[in-house]
Amino acid sequence: MTESLRSVDLLVLCVYLASLFGVGCWLSRRSRGTEEFMAAGRSLSGWVVGLSIFGTYMSSIGFLGNPGKSYSGNWSPWVFGLSLPIAAWVASRYFVPLYRSGTEVSAYFHLEQRFGPWARNYALICYLLTQLARMGTILYLVALAVAPLTGWSVPTIIFITGLLVTIYTILGGIEAVIWTDVIQSVVLTVGAILCAAWLLFGMPEGPGQLFAMAQAEEKFSLGSFGLSLSEPTFWLILVYGIFINLQNFGIDQSFVQRYITAKSDRDARFSVWIGALLFPPVAGILFFIGTGLFAFYSAQPELLPEAVNAAEKPDAVFPHFIVTQLPMGVTGLLIAAIFAAAMSSVDTSLNSSATLFLRDIYLRYWRPAAGEQESMRVLKGTTLVWGLAGTLTALAMIHVKSALDAWWNLSGIFSGGMLGIFLLGLISRRANNAAAMTGTIAGLLMILWLSLVKPGSWLADQGVKASPFHDFFTIILGTTLIVLVGALLARLSSPKPTREDPKP
Repeated sequence: MTESLRSVDLLVLCVYLASLFGVGCWLSRRSRGTEEFMAAGRSLSGWVVGLSIFGTYMSSIGFLGNPGKSYSGNWSPWVFGLSLPIAAWVASRYFVPLYRSGTEVSAYFHLEQRFGPWARNYALICYLLTQLARMGTILYLVALAVAPLTGWSVPTIIFITGLLVTIYTILGGIEAVIWTDVIQSVVLTVGAILCAAWLLFGMPEGPGQLFAMAQAEEKFSLGSFGLSLSEPTFWLILVYGIFINLQNFGIDQSFVQRYITAKSDRDARFSVWIGALLFPPVAGILFFIGTGLFAFYSAQPELLPEAVNAAEKPDAVFPHFIVTQLPMGVTGLLIAAIFAAAMSSVDTSLNSSATLFLRDIYLRYWRPAAGEQESMRVLKGTTLVWGLAGTLTALAMIHVKSALDAWWNLSGIFSGGMLGIFLLGLISRRANNAAAMTGTIAGLLMILWLSLVKPGSWLADQGVKASPFHDFFTIILGTTLIVLVGALLARLSSPKPTREDPKP
């Protein structure tokens, strides 16, 4: 890469970052109260909130991880996005009206109303751990992409990126988060389209060569349609996607908070559908990029240095292509798109985590009578602390083979029984506190077994039966067991109807 190319691309990147700070500073005037910081005054249009939801879904976990998966494998992970319309229908019909029915900002307030404080606290802890893993993975991936361009080390970029996102999130609150997500969604989509087109028409023998090489290696395959329990088949990924997306739309604070920022119930429902329908095609472009990278470097293997070590770090191939193959200016735009993908999720995690700390911990247990100024200090201070924690987590991700696999596994563990408790409350009206707690314990034991006792693990070597299931079964079986055990216990413990107590 020439010096002139680096200078132009860095200029494009700096202009983009400066624009984000400008948005954060401009909106800081409108986020001086807790209601504005957490809910944007409940005044945003549906399309704005919808693009923010889409941007949160993409993130650099998808922008870099998806091309890495299709480069080293096939399109089977894309099946995850096919479940989104199902989750969106459930969300628009049941979740959005529930969360907009009152004035509470915390998603887990409703769990306490249904099952007591333990349910709210459990979901809170699981959510915060999940967001910590998410921020760490995202910051690591963006550093991996930007390091070849700048010449800086990955740890240095992780620190700088974490600091930048934290500052503008502190300045502008949720409205700055949402509007920067809108900008980032546009940049991300345009960048992905440009990169896919460059790969398609950059093949030595033309676009047909890409499809021929990919088809020969079954790169467009959606995976096995068999019923194996130990492999990520089409059906397993689809069901896994339904569970994860129900969790996102139904009990993820970052999504719930967005519903609340919408100016009407109709706008909130519209935002859900925008996010759900935009994600699959844009994700498809990203998977196409990974397939194109496979064909591009298979046809010209001399262009991929051994130092990239694609077999060990497939996530590094796309950044290498961006830096070495794209023309001047376009590289800067793609790097900006990677920053966009990263920031659109990190800022969301920071704001939602700070909101939960204030509403579910500080005002409930420490200072229930805290005033407006004190609450704002807590929100901004928590945002800063959580930004530093996410940065430290990112540093720990450097030695992980595939960031996307790590995120999926960690999210399955940390999310625990959050969705199970929520669904139990919706499905079984008889379920009480004891039934829900027993079901949750059963589900957690299942999750721990699936997560920790694997073939070759220390526990398996000690004689504990190893799980025969794929990691994606963690949330599926854990959630299902919570609902089944809780509903069964509730039914058994309910008094039988008598003549004086007719059936409802």
